[in-house]
Amino acid sequence: MQKRYRIIISGDVHGVFFRAFVQENAQQLGLKGWVKNVSNKSKKVEAIVEGDEDKIRLLVELCKKGPTSATVENIKAREEKYKGEFTDFSIHY
Repeated sequence: MQKRYRIIISGDVHGVFFRAFVQENAQQLGLKGWVKNVSNKSKKVEAIVEGDEDKIRLLVELCKKGPTSATVENIKAREEKYKGEFTDFSIHY
């Protein structure tokens, strides 16, 4: 069953290739959606992810560590209504 989650990652996650890290891992897991920086002041990254729930949970676990130069302080993952609107996983700027 396909699921959709909104994931908010906070901490030292800007300027450390966090979006590329999320995109690469999501693509390897066959997930679809997008990732973006929320704002420079908030130090948050947001992602909308659709796909297999077990793979989404694995992506969340990977994001808890992030790339080596990141410091993740908190992750919130909230299920949303599945829409099936994505064809790939992209970075929004």
